[in-house]
Amino acid sequence: MEANTRLVPCGAHKAAQSPGLDCCDCEIKDQSVCCALDPDELDALERIGRSQGYPAKSTIFEQGREAGFVYNLTAGALRLSKLLPDGRRQVVGFAMPGDFLGLDFEPNHSYTADALTPAKLCQFSRVGFSDMLDDKPRLLRRLMAMASHELALAQEQMVVLGRRTAEEKIAAFLVGMRKRYARIHGPSVHVPLPMTRLDIGDYLGLTVETVSRMMTRMAREKTIVIVPDGVRLLDVPRLERLAEV
Repeated sequence: MEANTRLVPCGAHKAAQSPGLDCCDCEIKDQSVCCALDPDELDALERIGRSQGYPAKSTIFEQGREAGFVYNLTAGALRLSKLLPDGRRQVVGFAMPGDFLGLDFEPNHSYTADALTPAKLCQFSRVGFSDMLDDKPRLLRRLMAMASHELALAQEQMVVLGRRTAEEKIAAFLVGMRKRYARIHGPSVHVPLPMTRLDIGDYLGLTVETVSRMMTRMAREKTIVIVPDGVRLLDVPRLERLAEV
């Protein structure tokens, strides 16, 4: 009987196993940690998780609160921020579909995650997910690869904050966002920006006035076109030169 069960296609028992997840039909599965799993393993992942939807401007988790879950973002965009001891806010990143939150496995959340748009996440118990890592070395290797990528992004962000002009920071941000969207949807000169200019400034270490001034200058110089939901890149080579790509 068990041998026959293994032949059932992934997701066939979803209603009985985990009504909140459908890993096989996930549009970003190939870009997320789940791509390391075979169909049987995806069924096991479904059993320990559930899908959660969040409206725009809602908080998924807060800095300092107990971290009982890990999350895989499957739709929407999140702002990740830290409250500094002096009361100022530092935006430390923006999560996009395929990003996994909670890789550090600290007992409390080290930052706050807010939904910039309506968002959908797969939520897993830390205990259940940790047990699965013990049994699935391929999943662990995939997580390690993602953690290495996050470390590289953090190191690049340190360079952006410390060694570049305001114009170079904006260029690096736009080029970086274009690359992230390309990983999900394919190459495009259209770059959605669900975050506010204040968010961008808090991420790049700039004032909101400087962000607005730099983007207006880029538009005047016909490097970008500002559109209602983001920007369209007219001169990608120039932006890449400014970003030192």
